[in-house]
Amino acid sequence: MNVYDSNRMADIMHKVGYHTVNESHNADMVILNTCHIREQASEKLFSELGRFRKVKSKREAEGATMIIAVAGCVAQAAGNEIIKRAPYVDIILGPQTYHRLPEMVAEVSRSKRKNKDSQVVDLEFPKKTKFDYLPKASVAGPSAFLSIQEGCDKFCTFCVVPYTRGAEYSRSIESILDEAKQLIESGTKEITLLGQNVNAYHGLKEHSTRKQEFGLGYLIRRIAEINGLKRLRYITSHPKDMNDDLISAHGEVELLMPFLHLPVQSGSDQVLERMNRQHKVKDYILVVEKLLSARPELRLSSDFIVGFPGESDVDFEATISLIREVKFLQAYSFKFSPRPGTPGATLENQIPNNIKDSRLALLQDILLGHQSEFNKSSIGKTVPVLFDRRGRVDGQLLGRTKFMQPVHANLDDNYMGQVSQVTIDTATSNSLGGSVTK
Repeated sequence: MNVYDSNRMADIMHKVGYHTVNESHNADMVILNTCHIREQASEKLFSELGRFRKVKSKREAEGATMIIAVAGCVAQAAGNEIIKRAPYVDIILGPQTYHRLPEMVAEVSRSKRKNKDSQVVDLEFPKKTKFDYLPKASVAGPSAFLSIQEGCDKFCTFCVVPYTRGAEYSRSIESILDEAKQLIESGTKEITLLGQNVNAYHGLKEHSTRKQEFGLGYLIRRIAEINGLKRLRYITSHPKDMNDDLISAHGEVELLMPFLHLPVQSGSDQVLERMNRQHKVKDYILVVEKLLSARPELRLSSDFIVGFPGESDVDFEATISLIREVKFLQAYSFKFSPRPGTPGATLENQIPNNIKDSRLALLQDILLGHQSEFNKSSIGKTVPVLFDRRGRVDGQLLGRTKFMQPVHANLDDNYMGQVSQVTIDTATSNSLGGSVTK
Protein backbone atom coordinates (compact mmCIF):
# COMPACT_ATOMS: atom_id res chain seq x y z
CA MET A 1 0.00 0.00 0.00
CA ASN A 2 2.83 2.42 0.80
CA VAL A 3 4.53 1.70 -2.52
CA TYR A 4 1.26 2.49 -4.27
CA ASP A 5 0.75 5.67 -2.21
CA SER A 6 4.32 6.81 -2.85
CA ASN A 7 3.89 6.33 -6.59
CA ARG A 8 0.65 8.30 -6.54
CA MET A 9 2.30 11.17 -4.65
CA ALA A 10 5.01 11.17 -7.34
CA ASP A 11 2.24 11.33 -9.97
CA ILE A 12 0.60 14.28 -8.22
CA MET A 13 3.82 16.24 -7.83
CA HIS A 14 4.79 15.53 -11.43
CA LYS A 15 1.65 17.42 -12.48
CA VAL A 16 2.99 20.57 -10.80
CA GLY A 17 6.51 20.39 -12.19
CA TYR A 18 8.37 18.08 -9.80
CA HIS A 19 10.22 14.95 -10.85
CA THR A 20 11.98 12.27 -8.81
CA VAL A 21 15.75 12.37 -8.18
CA ASN A 22 18.09 9.65 -6.96
CA GLU A 23 20.02 11.64 -4.36
CA SER A 24 18.49 13.58 -1.48
CA HIS A 25 21.09 16.37 -1.60
CA ASN A 26 19.70 17.29 -5.05
CA ALA A 27 16.09 17.34 -3.89
CA ASP A 28 13.91 20.43 -3.52
CA MET A 29 11.50 18.23 -1.60
CA VAL A 30 11.77 15.02 0.41
CA ILE A 31 8.69 12.98 1.33
CA LEU A 32 9.04 10.30 3.98
CA ASN A 33 6.08 7.94 3.58
CA THR A 34 5.58 5.93 6.74
CA CYS A 35 4.00 2.79 8.20
CA HIS A 36 2.93 2.53 11.84
CA ILE A 37 2.51 -1.23 12.15
CA ARG A 38 5.70 -1.74 14.17
CA GLU A 39 7.57 0.43 16.64
CA GLN A 40 10.83 0.36 14.66
CA ALA A 41 9.19 2.32 11.85
CA SER A 42 8.51 5.30 14.12
CA GLU A 43 12.04 5.39 15.45
CA LYS A 44 13.48 4.98 11.97
CA LEU A 45 11.45 8.01 10.89
CA PHE A 46 13.04 10.29 13.48
CA SER A 47 16.48 8.94 12.63
CA GLU A 48 15.90 9.75 8.95
CA LEU A 49 14.52 13.18 9.83
CA GLY A 50 17.70 13.97 11.73
CA ARG A 51 19.72 13.08 8.64
CA PHE A 52 17.57 15.19 6.33
CA ARG A 53 17.69 18.11 8.74
CA LYS A 54 21.43 18.35 8.07
CA VAL A 55 20.88 18.19 4.30
CA LYS A 56 18.21 20.88 4.54
CA SER A 57 20.44 23.17 6.61
CA LYS A 58 23.31 22.76 4.16
CA ARG A 59 21.08 23.60 1.19
CA GLU A 60 19.70 26.66 2.97
CA ALA A 61 23.25 27.83 3.75
CA GLU A 62 23.96 27.61 0.00
CA GLY A 63 20.90 29.71 -0.82
CA ALA A 64 18.68 26.80 -1.87
CA THR A 65 15.58 25.40 -0.15
CA MET A 66 14.27 21.98 0.79
CA ILE A 67 10.75 21.05 1.82
CA ILE A 68 10.51 18.06 4.16
CA ALA A 69 7.18 16.23 4.33
CA VAL A 70 6.13 13.29 6.49
CA ALA A 71 3.24 11.29 5.06
CA GLY A 72 1.41 8.09 5.92
CA CYS A 73 0.32 6.32 9.05
CA VAL A 74 3.03 7.52 11.47
CA ALA A 75 2.14 11.07 10.45
CA GLN A 76 -1.53 10.31 11.14
CA ALA A 77 -0.87 8.71 14.52
CA ALA A 78 2.03 10.79 15.79
CA GLY A 79 1.55 14.19 14.15
CA ASN A 80 1.85 16.13 17.41
CA GLU A 81 5.03 14.26 18.34
CA ILE A 82 6.56 15.09 14.96
CA ILE A 83 5.68 18.76 15.44
CA LYS A 84 7.45 18.77 18.83
CA ARG A 85 10.47 16.63 18.01
CA ALA A 86 11.06 17.86 14.44
CA PRO A 87 9.82 21.45 14.05
CA TYR A 88 11.88 21.76 10.85
CA VAL A 89 9.43 19.41 9.09
CA ASP A 90 7.36 21.55 6.71
CA ILE A 91 4.39 19.28 5.94
CA ILE A 92 2.66 16.53 7.91
CA LEU A 93 -0.11 14.69 6.07
CA GLY A 94 -2.09 11.52 6.62
CA PRO A 95 -2.73 8.73 4.11
CA GLN A 96 -6.16 10.13 3.17
CA THR A 97 -5.01 13.64 2.23
CA TYR A 98 -2.04 13.24 -0.11
CA HIS A 99 -4.17 14.42 -3.04
CA ARG A 100 -3.90 17.88 -1.38
CA LEU A 101 -0.11 17.79 -1.46
CA PRO A 102 0.33 20.44 -4.22
CA GLU A 103 -1.74 22.92 -2.18
CA MET A 104 0.37 22.24 0.91
CA VAL A 105 3.61 22.68 -1.05
CA ALA A 106 2.32 25.97 -2.48
CA GLU A 107 1.48 27.25 1.01
CA VAL A 108 4.91 26.34 2.38
CA SER A 109 6.64 27.83 -0.68
CA ARG A 110 4.80 31.15 -0.25
CA SER A 111 5.93 31.32 3.37
CA LYS A 112 9.55 30.56 2.45
CA ARG A 113 9.56 33.35 -0.14
CA LYS A 114 8.47 35.71 2.67
CA ASN A 115 11.19 34.29 4.96
CA LYS A 116 8.55 32.96 7.32
CA ASP A 117 8.44 29.59 9.01
CA SER A 118 5.26 27.70 8.19
CA GLN A 119 4.26 24.16 9.09
CA VAL A 120 1.28 22.68 7.26
CA VAL A 121 -0.55 19.83 8.98
CA ASP A 122 -3.43 17.94 7.33
CA LEU A 123 -4.58 14.81 9.14
CA GLU A 124 -8.25 14.91 8.21
CA PHE A 125 -10.46 12.09 6.96
CA PRO A 126 -12.23 13.95 4.11
CA LYS A 127 -15.81 13.12 3.23
CA LYS A 128 -14.77 12.93 -0.41
CA THR A 129 -12.19 10.22 -1.00
CA LYS A 130 -8.75 11.06 -2.36
CA PHE A 131 -9.43 8.72 -5.29
CA ASP A 132 -11.89 11.31 -6.62
CA TYR A 133 -8.98 13.72 -7.16
CA LEU A 134 -6.00 11.60 -8.14
CA PRO A 135 -4.62 11.79 -11.70
CA LYS A 136 -4.28 8.61 -13.71
CA ALA A 137 -1.27 6.56 -12.69
CA SER A 138 1.86 7.35 -14.67
CA VAL A 139 4.23 5.06 -12.73
CA ALA A 140 3.80 1.59 -14.19
CA GLY A 141 5.91 -1.45 -14.91
CA PRO A 142 5.49 -5.13 -15.77
CA SER A 143 4.03 -5.67 -12.29
CA ALA A 144 1.93 -2.96 -10.64
CA PHE A 145 -0.20 -2.34 -7.57
CA LEU A 146 -3.79 -1.10 -7.72
CA SER A 147 -5.53 0.07 -4.55
CA ILE A 148 -9.21 -0.95 -4.47
CA GLN A 149 -10.03 -0.70 -0.77
CA GLU A 150 -8.72 1.13 2.27
CA GLY A 151 -9.34 1.18 5.98
CA CYS A 152 -10.51 -1.47 8.39
CA ASP A 153 -13.55 -2.12 10.57
CA LYS A 154 -12.17 -5.23 12.31
CA PHE A 155 -10.37 -3.52 15.23
CA CYS A 156 -7.90 -6.29 16.06
CA THR A 157 -6.51 -5.35 19.47
CA PHE A 158 -2.90 -5.19 18.21
CA CYS A 159 -3.53 -3.06 15.12
CA VAL A 160 -3.42 0.69 14.47
CA VAL A 161 -4.91 0.58 10.96
CA PRO A 162 -8.50 1.54 11.92
CA TYR A 163 -7.12 4.63 13.66
CA THR A 164 -4.66 5.69 10.94
CA ARG A 165 -6.46 4.62 7.74
CA GLY A 166 -10.04 5.04 8.95
CA ALA A 167 -13.15 3.02 8.21
CA GLU A 168 -13.41 0.58 5.33
CA TYR A 169 -13.95 2.25 1.98
CA SER A 170 -14.27 0.55 -1.42
CA ARG A 171 -13.72 2.26 -4.75
CA SER A 172 -16.31 1.94 -7.51
CA ILE A 173 -16.07 -0.86 -10.07
CA GLU A 174 -15.67 1.61 -12.95
CA SER A 175 -12.83 3.61 -11.38
CA ILE A 176 -10.87 0.42 -10.70
CA LEU A 177 -11.43 -0.94 -14.20
CA ASP A 178 -10.34 2.39 -15.69
CA GLU A 179 -7.11 2.38 -13.71
CA ALA A 180 -6.47 -1.29 -14.53
CA LYS A 181 -6.90 -0.57 -18.25
CA GLN A 182 -4.54 2.41 -17.97
CA LEU A 183 -1.87 0.24 -16.34
CA ILE A 184 -2.22 -2.52 -18.92
CA GLU A 185 -2.06 -0.05 -21.80
CA SER A 186 1.18 1.24 -20.24
CA GLY A 187 2.73 -2.22 -20.34
CA THR A 188 1.67 -3.81 -17.05
CA LYS A 189 1.25 -7.59 -17.26
CA GLU A 190 0.53 -8.36 -13.60
CA ILE A 191 -1.75 -6.42 -11.25
CA THR A 192 -1.90 -6.88 -7.49
CA LEU A 193 -5.10 -5.52 -5.95
CA LEU A 194 -4.49 -3.80 -2.63
CA GLY A 195 -6.45 -3.16 0.52
CA GLN A 196 -6.04 -3.29 4.28
CA ASN A 197 -8.90 -5.81 4.11
CA VAL A 198 -8.94 -6.33 0.37
CA ASN A 199 -11.45 -9.18 0.43
CA ALA A 200 -13.90 -7.00 2.33
CA TYR A 201 -14.27 -5.09 -0.94
CA HIS A 202 -17.87 -4.07 -1.65
CA GLY A 203 -17.89 -1.72 -4.62
CA LEU A 204 -20.74 -0.05 -6.42
CA LYS A 205 -21.35 0.27 -10.13
CA GLU A 206 -21.23 4.04 -10.62
CA HIS A 207 -23.67 4.20 -13.50
CA SER A 208 -26.09 1.56 -12.29
CA THR A 209 -29.76 2.49 -11.82
CA ARG A 210 -29.76 0.80 -8.43
CA LYS A 211 -27.15 0.85 -5.68
CA GLN A 212 -26.03 -2.77 -5.85
CA GLU A 213 -22.73 -3.74 -4.23
CA PHE A 214 -20.34 -6.31 -5.69
CA GLY A 215 -17.62 -8.26 -3.94
CA LEU A 216 -14.02 -9.06 -4.77
CA GLY A 217 -14.90 -12.24 -6.67
CA TYR A 218 -16.97 -10.23 -9.14
CA LEU A 219 -14.27 -7.57 -9.50
CA ILE A 220 -11.59 -10.19 -10.17
CA ARG A 221 -13.67 -11.71 -12.95
CA ARG A 222 -14.16 -8.28 -14.55
CA ILE A 223 -10.48 -7.32 -14.40
CA ALA A 224 -9.46 -10.73 -15.80
CA GLU A 225 -11.47 -9.92 -18.94
CA ILE A 226 -9.18 -7.00 -19.86
CA ASN A 227 -7.08 -7.88 -22.88
CA GLY A 228 -3.32 -7.92 -22.25
CA LEU A 229 -3.36 -8.88 -18.57
CA LYS A 230 -1.37 -12.01 -17.76
CA ARG A 231 -1.55 -12.31 -13.99
CA LEU A 232 -3.75 -11.13 -11.13
CA ARG A 233 -3.22 -11.20 -7.36
CA TYR A 234 -4.68 -9.55 -4.27
CA ILE A 235 -3.44 -8.70 -0.79
CA THR A 236 -4.12 -8.56 2.23
CA SER A 237 -7.07 -10.73 3.16
CA HIS A 238 -8.97 -11.51 6.35
CA PRO A 239 -10.18 -15.10 6.88
CA LYS A 240 -13.63 -13.84 7.89
CA ASP A 241 -14.15 -12.26 4.45
CA MET A 242 -13.22 -15.30 2.33
CA ASN A 243 -16.72 -15.90 1.00
CA ASP A 244 -17.75 -18.73 -1.34
CA ASP A 245 -17.90 -16.51 -4.43
CA LEU A 246 -14.32 -15.36 -3.94
CA ILE A 247 -13.16 -18.91 -3.26
CA SER A 248 -14.90 -20.04 -6.46
CA ALA A 249 -13.03 -17.35 -8.40
CA HIS A 250 -9.78 -19.10 -7.50
CA GLY A 251 -10.98 -22.15 -9.39
CA GLU A 252 -12.60 -20.28 -12.29
CA VAL A 253 -10.17 -17.47 -13.15
CA GLU A 254 -6.96 -18.79 -14.66
CA LEU A 255 -5.21 -15.41 -14.43
CA LEU A 256 -5.69 -15.37 -10.64
CA MET A 257 -2.43 -16.77 -9.35
CA PRO A 258 -2.58 -19.85 -7.07
CA PHE A 259 -0.80 -18.12 -4.21
CA LEU A 260 -2.73 -16.35 -1.45
CA HIS A 261 -1.59 -14.32 1.52
CA LEU A 262 -4.09 -15.12 4.28
CA PRO A 263 -3.01 -13.88 7.73
CA VAL A 264 -3.96 -16.06 10.69
CA GLN A 265 -1.71 -14.44 13.38
CA SER A 266 -1.96 -17.36 15.85
CA GLY A 267 -2.92 -21.03 16.01
CA SER A 268 -4.55 -20.66 19.42
CA ASP A 269 -8.25 -19.87 19.79
CA GLN A 270 -7.58 -18.20 23.14
CA VAL A 271 -5.01 -15.85 21.62
CA LEU A 272 -7.20 -15.19 18.58
CA GLU A 273 -10.05 -14.17 20.91
CA ARG A 274 -7.78 -11.75 22.80
CA MET A 275 -6.66 -10.39 19.42
CA ASN A 276 -10.32 -9.90 18.42
CA ARG A 277 -9.60 -11.70 15.16
CA GLN A 278 -13.25 -12.81 14.85
CA HIS A 279 -12.35 -16.29 13.65
CA LYS A 280 -11.21 -19.55 15.22
CA VAL A 281 -8.57 -21.98 14.03
CA LYS A 282 -11.22 -24.39 12.72
CA ASP A 283 -12.71 -21.53 10.64
CA TYR A 284 -9.32 -20.83 9.12
CA ILE A 285 -8.72 -24.51 8.31
CA LEU A 286 -12.16 -24.73 6.69
CA VAL A 287 -11.34 -21.78 4.43
CA VAL A 288 -8.04 -23.43 3.46
CA GLU A 289 -9.82 -26.68 2.66
CA LYS A 290 -12.37 -24.87 0.47
CA LEU A 291 -9.61 -23.01 -1.35
CA LEU A 292 -7.71 -26.22 -2.05
CA SER A 293 -10.90 -27.88 -3.25
CA ALA A 294 -11.40 -25.01 -5.73
CA ARG A 295 -7.72 -24.81 -6.74
CA PRO A 296 -5.68 -27.85 -5.61
CA GLU A 297 -2.31 -26.30 -6.57
CA LEU A 298 -2.94 -23.20 -4.43
CA ARG A 299 -0.37 -22.42 -1.74
CA LEU A 300 -0.53 -19.97 1.16
CA SER A 301 1.53 -17.40 2.98
CA SER A 302 0.51 -15.80 6.26
CA ASP A 303 1.26 -13.42 9.15
CA PHE A 304 2.18 -14.49 12.67
CA ILE A 305 2.56 -12.52 15.89
CA VAL A 306 4.45 -14.29 18.67
CA GLY A 307 4.43 -13.25 22.29
CA PHE A 308 0.97 -11.67 22.28
CA PRO A 309 -0.04 -10.82 25.89
CA GLY A 310 -1.03 -13.97 27.73
CA GLU A 311 0.38 -16.37 25.10
CA SER A 312 1.28 -19.55 26.95
CA ASP A 313 3.61 -22.34 25.86
CA VAL A 314 0.50 -24.34 24.93
CA ASP A 315 -0.78 -21.43 22.80
CA PHE A 316 2.53 -21.16 21.01
CA GLU A 317 2.66 -24.91 20.37
CA ALA A 318 -0.81 -24.63 18.80
CA THR A 319 0.62 -22.06 16.37
CA ILE A 320 3.51 -24.37 15.51
CA SER A 321 1.03 -27.21 14.97
CA LEU A 322 -0.99 -25.06 12.54
CA ILE A 323 2.16 -24.12 10.62
CA ARG A 324 3.14 -27.78 10.28
CA GLU A 325 -0.37 -28.68 9.11
CA VAL A 326 -0.78 -25.96 6.45
CA LYS A 327 2.90 -25.76 5.41
CA PHE A 328 2.91 -22.08 4.50
CA LEU A 329 5.33 -21.24 1.71
CA GLN A 330 6.17 -17.83 3.17
CA ALA A 331 5.22 -15.77 6.20
CA TYR A 332 5.74 -12.43 7.86
CA SER A 333 6.41 -13.15 11.51
CA PHE A 334 7.10 -10.66 14.29
CA LYS A 335 7.30 -10.27 18.02
CA PHE A 336 4.29 -8.49 19.45
CA SER A 337 4.96 -4.75 19.48
CA PRO A 338 2.57 -2.68 21.64
CA ARG A 339 1.20 0.17 19.56
CA PRO A 340 0.10 3.27 21.48
CA GLY A 341 -3.65 3.72 21.50
CA THR A 342 -4.50 0.08 20.81
CA PRO A 343 -6.16 -2.21 23.40
CA GLY A 344 -3.32 -4.72 23.06
CA ALA A 345 -0.85 -2.23 24.50
CA THR A 346 -2.68 -2.23 27.86
CA LEU A 347 -3.42 -5.95 28.20
CA GLU A 348 -2.05 -7.76 31.23
CA ASN A 349 0.46 -10.62 31.08
CA GLN A 350 2.86 -9.00 28.61
CA ILE A 351 5.45 -11.54 27.47
CA PRO A 352 9.15 -10.92 28.30
CA ASN A 353 11.37 -10.16 25.33
CA ASN A 354 13.63 -13.17 25.83
CA ILE A 355 10.64 -15.51 25.50
CA LYS A 356 9.43 -13.63 22.43
CA ASP A 357 12.89 -13.95 20.90
CA SER A 358 13.14 -17.72 21.42
CA ARG A 359 9.62 -18.36 20.16
CA LEU A 360 10.15 -16.22 17.07
CA ALA A 361 13.43 -17.97 16.27
CA LEU A 362 11.78 -21.40 16.46
CA LEU A 363 8.76 -20.33 14.41
CA GLN A 364 10.89 -18.73 11.70
CA ASP A 365 13.17 -21.75 11.54
CA ILE A 366 10.20 -24.03 10.80
CA LEU A 367 8.75 -21.61 8.26
CA LEU A 368 12.11 -21.27 6.52
CA GLY A 369 12.37 -25.04 6.37
CA HIS A 370 9.03 -25.30 4.58
CA GLN A 371 10.02 -22.53 2.18
CA SER A 372 13.38 -24.16 1.45
CA GLU A 373 11.76 -27.57 0.93
CA PHE A 374 9.26 -26.16 -1.58
CA ASN A 375 11.94 -24.22 -3.44
CA LYS A 376 14.16 -27.29 -3.77
CA SER A 377 11.21 -29.29 -5.10
CA SER A 378 11.20 -26.87 -8.06
CA ILE A 379 14.61 -28.02 -9.33
CA GLY A 380 14.23 -29.71 -12.71
CA LYS A 381 10.78 -28.27 -13.34
CA THR A 382 9.94 -25.82 -16.11
CA VAL A 383 7.75 -23.04 -14.76
CA PRO A 384 6.31 -19.76 -16.09
CA VAL A 385 8.12 -16.69 -14.77
CA LEU A 386 7.21 -13.03 -15.23
CA PHE A 387 10.45 -11.02 -15.40
CA ASP A 388 9.78 -7.56 -13.99
CA ARG A 389 13.12 -6.10 -12.86
CA ARG A 390 16.87 -6.22 -13.33
CA GLY A 391 18.95 -8.44 -11.08
CA ARG A 392 21.83 -7.40 -8.87
CA VAL A 393 24.44 -8.27 -11.49
CA ASP A 394 24.70 -7.06 -15.08
CA GLY A 395 22.94 -9.20 -17.65
CA GLN A 396 20.57 -10.70 -15.11
CA LEU A 397 16.80 -10.33 -14.81
CA LEU A 398 14.65 -11.13 -11.81
CA GLY A 399 11.11 -12.43 -11.96
CA ARG A 400 8.59 -14.45 -9.98
CA THR A 401 6.80 -17.73 -10.39
CA LYS A 402 3.06 -17.99 -9.91
CA PHE A 403 3.86 -18.86 -6.26
CA MET A 404 5.82 -15.59 -5.82
CA GLN A 405 9.19 -17.35 -5.72
CA PRO A 406 11.98 -15.01 -6.91
CA VAL A 407 13.78 -16.37 -9.98
CA HIS A 408 16.97 -14.96 -11.49
CA ALA A 409 18.25 -15.77 -14.97
CA ASN A 410 20.93 -14.45 -17.31
CA LEU A 411 18.82 -12.63 -19.89
CA ASP A 412 18.77 -9.39 -21.85
CA ASP A 413 16.10 -6.72 -21.50
CA ASN A 414 14.03 -8.20 -24.33
CA TYR A 415 12.58 -10.57 -21.73
CA MET A 416 11.55 -7.74 -19.41
CA GLY A 417 7.77 -7.81 -18.91
CA GLN A 418 7.44 -11.22 -20.56
CA VAL A 419 6.14 -14.46 -19.07
CA SER A 420 8.78 -17.02 -20.07
CA GLN A 421 9.18 -20.73 -19.46
CA VAL A 422 12.17 -21.23 -17.17
CA THR A 423 13.83 -24.53 -16.27
CA ILE A 424 14.92 -24.30 -12.63
CA ASP A 425 18.42 -25.63 -11.89
CA THR A 426 19.31 -24.01 -8.55
CA ALA A 427 17.38 -23.28 -5.37
CA THR A 428 18.06 -21.69 -2.02
CA SER A 429 15.66 -21.00 0.84
CA ASN A 430 14.96 -17.56 -0.66
CA SER A 431 15.19 -17.80 -4.45
CA LEU A 432 15.51 -19.92 -7.57
CA GLY A 433 17.79 -19.80 -10.58
CA GLY A 434 17.34 -21.13 -14.07
CA SER A 435 17.43 -20.62 -17.80
CA VAL A 436 14.74 -19.85 -20.34
CA THR A 437 13.55 -22.80 -22.36
CA LYS A 438 13.98 -21.98 -26.03
